Amino acid sequence: MRTVLRVFTYLRRYPWLALGTLTCAILGTLLVVVFPKATQLVIDDVRTGRGDRLTWLVLAAAASFFVRDLMNALRIVLNNTFEQRVIFDLRSDLYAHIQQLPLKWFDNRATGDIMTRLLEDVTAVERVLIDGIEQGVVALLQIIIVAAMLFSYNPRLAGLALLPIPILAAGAMAYTLTAPSRYRVQRQASSAMNALLHDNLAGIRQIKTYVREREEHARFNGVSNQLRHATLTVMRVWALYNPAMSFFGACGAILVVGFGGQAVLRGEMSVGDLVAFLWLVGALYDPLGKLHSLNQLVQAGRAAGERVFELLDTPIEPGRIEPDDRVNVAGDVRFQDVGFAYSEDLPVLRHISLHARPGQTIALVGQTGAGKSTLVNLLTRFYEYDDGEILIDGRSIRDFSKSALRSAVGLVTQESFLFNGSIRNNLCLGKPDATDAELLAALDAANAREFVDRLPEGLNTVVGERGVKLSVGEKQRVSIARALLKDPPILILDEATASVDTQTERLIQEALDRLMAKRTSFVIAHRLSTVRNADQILVMERGRIVEHGRHEDLLALGGIYTRLCQSSLMVAVAPEPTLAG
Repeated sequence: MRTVLRVFTYLRRYPWLALGTLTCAILGTLLVVVFPKATQLVIDDVRTGRGDRLTWLVLAAAASFFVRDLMNALRIVLNNTFEQRVIFDLRSDLYAHIQQLPLKWFDNRATGDIMTRLLEDVTAVERVLIDGIEQGVVALLQIIIVAAMLFSYNPRLAGLALLPIPILAAGAMAYTLTAPSRYRVQRQASSAMNALLHDNLAGIRQIKTYVREREEHARFNGVSNQLRHATLTVMRVWALYNPAMSFFGACGAILVVGFGGQAVLRGEMSVGDLVAFLWLVGALYDPLGKLHSLNQLVQAGRAAGERVFELLDTPIEPGRIEPDDRVNVAGDVRFQDVGFAYSEDLPVLRHISLHARPGQTIALVGQTGAGKSTLVNLLTRFYEYDDGEILIDGRSIRDFSKSALRSAVGLVTQESFLFNGSIRNNLCLGKPDATDAELLAALDAANAREFVDRLPEGLNTVVGERGVKLSVGEKQRVSIARALLKDPPILILDEATASVDTQTERLIQEALDRLMAKRTSFVIAHRLSTVRNADQILVMERGRIVEHGRHEDLLALGGIYTRLCQSSLMVAVAPEPTLAG
């Protein structure tokens, strides 16, 4: 019930559309009683030989149908406009909320599950709005109006017609109380199937490379089979519930036929009255049948709504977020005894202290899992540190809104993500109002202008999903150009020259040198050429900084850094000289 009430909070945003829909529904429903009354009068007039009112009664019945259907047409237009606005608001709120959730939340959620909630589950809630609320109100209005008419004709027969109502109500209650668990399992099975499908489509190259088509098909069939069983469970119960309710409703009509026929034989009722009464009984049980069908849709929508509102209730990442926030900082960064753990039993960083002055380059080196990427993720507040303090220009980063903080930080990673749009669209993430001259200048500085000019449509070339139409090095240089356009005072380079050949690395390194000029830069790298000229090199091991200094000083220590340089973890690339032991 709480889920349905929360849907109503969205309906209150459009009171005039709601009132218009309700008005059309009431007028259309009131006209339902015209035809039975006209039929009664026609039959009785024909039996008594009167024909003077026949034409007018027929015209009145035709007019009632015309006005009723006109009201229904208007109601459908208003209701669908109403419903689409509400669904737009709900989907918009959900997407806006998803964007403000912390990265740690995404680490524990399948993308396919999130997409299912945003697309399928919101659509299922839409069914509740269209059929559950609007048609439900119409059905209830019709039941009330028709019941009143039945009692005005013959209270005794009306009581008999309503006799099955308690049985129908009990059946509806039993179905409603037991349905949520069935529909919840069905929605979860659908979500699991979509999550697997999303993963497999994203990893289709790996599936083909490792010849896993048959095994992945079997996995997909497994989750699809779970959805099939869950759906069949829902439909088997519905197959018992719906016909049973229909049968008990028919019993009420049979009682009316039997006792109404006797009333006509005894002269207590005219034939016209009985025919009109039977029309009204049909008009009574028709919306009752619709309510049973609507109950199924409402239960499905409630299960989907629970998943939608569960997502909306997930706490957003701490810290005020204002998209237009900007902040001017010099780039003085301090970590003071910082500690962080993904969970209580999994500490990742311990007692991290460092000081990066404006314009300095800080290189982070160490084996995989030492905590290098986690350290820079704390600087952007992708994750919140547990102990100590992180300061920028003497202010705690928690005093900045997250949008202001992130506007001051540029990020270039090993796997540079490009959206499925044009090169222009991807570059404009760094500066939405950039001119073509600025875009081309950034590409020049990133050593990307040459290959972009060779593309069929230049800046307007579509790069494909995740930039699949570009090489790794080309994607990396576009990402560097994007960061140049953003022009941040603080820069993070996370393995930005990994996985490329020597020539491409030279081009990328030249672009990075231009990008890092006069910025405070944090560089994570396994290439010696990337870190040897850093102002400070921090050697990390098991979440701690175990050595720090310049390249020559650390070599003289003969410690961990020296061993890294001698091993494949710190690769020297021509024309850089390879270090001896």
